Order: sequence, then structure tokens, then C-alpha cells
Amino acid sequence: MPKQPNVLVVLSDQQRPDSCGVFGQRLDVTPNLDALAADGVAFDNSFTVQPLCGPSRAALQTGLMPTTTGCWRNGRSLPQDATTLATALGSAGYWTGYLGKWHLASDGGYLPKPGTGATRFGNRPVPPERRGGYKDLWLAADSLEATSLPYRGHLFDGDGNRVELTGFRVDAITDLAIKALEDQADDERPFFMFVSFLEPHHQNNRGRTIGPKGWAKRFRDYDVPADLQGTLGDWRWNYSEYLACCASIDANLGRLTGALKALGELDDTIVVYSSDHGSHFRTRNAEYKRSPHDASIRVPLVVRGPGFRSGQRSDAMVSSLDLLPTLVSAAGGEPVPGDGHPLQEFLDGRATRTSALVQISESQVGRALRTERYTYAVTGTGLGRLARYRDSAADAYEEHVVYDNVDDPAQRHNLAGTAATAELRLSLIHISEPTRLLSISYAVFCLTKNKQNTRHSETTLTASNNKNVLI
Repeated sequence: MPKQPNVLVVLSDQQRPDSCGVFGQRLDVTPNLDALAADGVAFDNSFTVQPLCGPSRAALQTGLMPTTTGCWRNGRSLPQDATTLATALGSAGYWTGYLGKWHLASDGGYLPKPGTGATRFGNRPVPPERRGGYKDLWLAADSLEATSLPYRGHLFDGDGNRVELTGFRVDAITDLAIKALEDQADDERPFFMFVSFLEPHHQNNRGRTIGPKGWAKRFRDYDVPADLQGTLGDWRWNYSEYLACCASIDANLGRLTGALKALGELDDTIVVYSSDHGSHFRTRNAEYKRSPHDASIRVPLVVRGPGFRSGQRSDAMVSSLDLLPTLVSAAGGEPVPGDGHPLQEFLDGRATRTSALVQISESQVGRALRTERYTYAVTGTGLGRLARYRDSAADAYEEHVVYDNVDDPAQRHNLAGTAATAELRLSLIHISEPTRLLSISYAVFCLTKNKQNTRHSETTLTASNNKNVLI
């Protein structure tokens, strides 16, 4: 059997691809990531399956859509019997460790998960059965934003003891990760380490992004992304700090790869860099994500290591669902049933995908289809105010946004409800691929015109007419 590669996954929170040099950022924000991409593979069309912390992380850990795991909004814990990255790689002989933000242990929040009550671990240690199968190292908090500020706070170790963070939060977590890599070096098993930073997510109780002290001035001369130009929102006083956070993560990515090189493990390690979702800086709704726009759903993805050393750019449409099958395949583990495909298959032509299916919750009960050219999104109709927290799906949907991403890459002109989209919505019925996810029957949203207006006639969007099935 070929030697199993080590695996290091580095996950940022709420990071747009255009903050990275490899994906178009002019300023020198991410030199270490850019170097990884130059010797690895950069994926230009990588999407989250839901632009929200908990659901996206559940998909990353399980390779399943959020409605399959039940983690379709925040405040719904990962099922304790789920097959995860940690359990799959652990079964393949790996040492498994997790550091940073978890966000998959708590139930409750807006509405408790049925049968669980409100069981929250926001500022308490996460019990072993809620850690997704990570057994050898645990230095994490379910809500890192609740246990820390940018320059002080704590995590919890595997025994539930507080571990203080010293210095800027990204630096402090990296210190712990490097020590763990050094301590693991004597273990004969290959390692799988998942490092999850909170940055560049805003600090919730401060209502703003906070980077390392003094770093923001390095990025004051930024180019305003096209989707933000001329808009309101809070990017004007946050964007340079946001880039400072991204630069801090990149500097610490360099520290991590440097530690691997010093240990003689870098070339035997698959390094994955990505984010859980993006940010539209309060330009599309009242907060930062939870929308079908590229600013919310597009994420950076770079992979470097055994099997990913070509300096290649891929335009394949890939998603957070693909991480688990990718790493299990690289490890030589038993295939895990799921909704994604190994990235290796997109690179060698065995797999293709022409669209990405995205779920939206908490702001609406919505679905979006992101094709190579179009974004077509629908939102549930006839629902009460609490449905966005209570219901994972709707019985009927109406057209919400439609963008032509070739003619309008900044997504500034919503074509929903216009005659121009009539042919498009008909064509979208035929592009949903038969995958293991389910057989989807997309609704036709008929335009009905009269002298006064143009309106939608609601047509049911169904998947076996089962509201609990992803549609």
C-alpha cells in the first residue's frame, strides 16, 4: 500500500476568495497561500452548500447536505453517529486532532432541536460524544467568539480544562497547532489535523472585524470589490481590517507549513485551505451572509500535497461536500456514502459538475442553483415569520434572484420576475444532475402577465413531496 499522506486542513471563517492573491487580490495579503497554489491546485469555482457557519461546517465534516444531517441552521448539533472526516480517517489509521472553532455541538438557539431541549456549549467544554470523532487532540470551543476576544480568551482541552490564548487569537491557535505537530512527530500514525480560525469573521459582541494591531494600515489602499462599489453596508470601516485578518491567517499558514518543513513532513502532507462561507458586508441583507450571492457562497480553495502538486488551476464546480471524499480517497480509506466527489476525480476528468445546489436558512427558507453562468434562487412562500428558523424546506417557492454571471459578474442586476428569465427557468429543469443526493424535480415558475403587473404564479417544488427531503 502506498504511504498514507498526512493531512492538514486550515479553515478560515467568512473569507471571500478575492481577499487572496491567487484569486485576484492586488495587495500582498496572502503570499503563503499563493505559494501553495503555485505548487498545488487552486479551485476557481468552489462553493459552500450553505452560507452559514454551522451548516457549512457540518457539510465539511460529513460530506452530506445540511438537511441530511439535520444541521440546516445554527444551533443544531452534528448527529453523534455521523461518519465524519475524523471517524473515517481514524478508521484508516490516522491520528486525529481539532483546534479552534467547532460550532457543531450545541442545540437550542432560536428553536431547540426536537427531543433535545436547549443544550448549549457556547462557553462550556464540548463533551467527547459531541466532538465529531476527533479523539487524539481536542483544543477547541464550540463558540470561539463567546470564549475569546481577538487578544484574550481561552479554548478547552480534551479533559475540559481551560487553555488560555496569549497574543492575537490567530497566532495563539497556531502556537498550539505547531506544538501539537511537534508532539505528534513521534507517533507512527499519519496525522489529520483540522485548524479552524474565527477570523476574518467579525467579533460578534463588538459588531466589527478586528485584525492584528496596526496591520490594517497596510491595506488601506484596497480596491473596492465590484459588488460593493457604491453600496451601503459596513465595508468602508471594516475592509482593511478584514484584509488584515486574512493576512494574519496567511502568515500563520506560513508558520504551519514551515513547521511541517522543519519536521520533514511538508512534502508528505496534503494541505487544504478553505473557508466556510464568504461575506457581503451587509449589502445584500441585514448581516454578512445567508444569501445566494457569490459574495456569500463562493469560497477560496487551495490544495497542495501528494496528488495535488501540479501548479494547476481548476475551473471545476466543487463544493464543501467534496472535502471528505477527497481526503478519504487520498488516505486509501473505505469510501463513505455521501453527496460529494473526490476532487481528484474532477482533476482527471472522471467527475463533472455543472451546477452547485445551495440552501439558505435563517434569512429565508431558500434554495439556489449556481450554474457555470447563472445564479437562480427561490424562496419559500406562504410561511410564517419563524419558518426560516423552524422549517428546513417549504412546500412552494417563488423566484427570488436571477443573475447572469457572465454579463453581470458583480450581480448588480436582478433579473427575477422578468420576461428575460422565462426561457432560463425552463432550461434549469433539465440541468440538475442525477447524483446520490436525490432526484430533484425543479419547479417551473410561470410568469403570468396582466395589464397592471408581472407576477409569479406559485408552483410547488417537490422531491417526493417530502418536506424533510432536500429540495
